[in-house]
Amino acid sequence: MSDKATATIRVFIADDHAIVREGLKQILAEQRDIIVAGEAETGLDAVKLVGKARPHVMLLDISLPDRNGIEVLKQVRKDKPELAVLMLSMHREDQYAIRSLKAGAAGYLTKQSAPKELVTAIRQVAAGQKYVSAALAQTLAAQIGEDHETPPHDSLSDREYQTLTMIASGMSVSDIARELSLSVKTVSEYRARLLVKMKLKNSAELTHYAIRNQLVG
Repeated sequence: MSDKATATIRVFIADDHAIVREGLKQILAEQRDIIVAGEAETGLDAVKLVGKARPHVMLLDISLPDRNGIEVLKQVRKDKPELAVLMLSMHREDQYAIRSLKAGAAGYLTKQSAPKELVTAIRQVAAGQKYVSAALAQTLAAQIGEDHETPPHDSLSDREYQTLTMIASGMSVSDIARELSLSVKTVSEYRARLLVKMKLKNSAELTHYAIRNQLVG
């Protein structure tokens, strides 16, 4: 076990999977300058407990069972604007990463990232810098360089966008409701709203749009 007397970076982990939290803690336990100050498995607990832990960096899963990770991010940034939040996700980088960064995240990593990259990202955001992978940096640079109209999906709320990607991935309204711990009625409302905003007629058109714009793998 590493001597933590020299630890300077306090990290708070918010992820609903115990095995992921344990894996992250194991990686960070090997670093002399990083210590895990607290953890949570729901968005509600994350918002409630992060203040008591006094972390410098928060690792926040974008897909929590009770609340969308970006909603949690916005609340945490409102309560603790000085806290660096590093988003973790199973999703492809591009669109979720851009939404996260616009909402105030200090960085974005996929859970497939190597442990070394995670540690580098934590140190970088703790120092007040932003962190994105080389691939994401290229995507952002390309978007800045393009002169194009804002795509329809940019007008969606975070929940509507999440509903779009899940429908496009083949999930039914019932599946999505169960996955997000929401009522079928609520998810149906999200679906109806996003179809109106994007001027689409049905889920088939929605799926075609998502694939054409590379919003799903």
